[in-house]
Amino acid sequence: MSLRWTDVHAIGEMLYDRFPEKDPLTVRFTDLMQWVLEIPQFDDTPERCGEKVLEAIQMAWLSEWKEDH
Repeated sequence: MSLRWTDVHAIGEMLYDRFPEKDPLTVRFTDLMQWVLEIPQFDDTPERCGEKVLEAIQMAWLSEWKEDH
């Protein structure tokens, strides 16, 4: 399975799995982008990412995080 920037929900789930105790709202977008790029299944270019994409990923991650906190 190959992930792209548009796969915000799958990326959010993976970030939650990787950082279950991290409050997504405390993460800087520069760190968030780097963490997404480090996901082994991720296959997209950094140039295709923007603030709206990162916000959507952050909200998907937050949704997962809120279920357990």
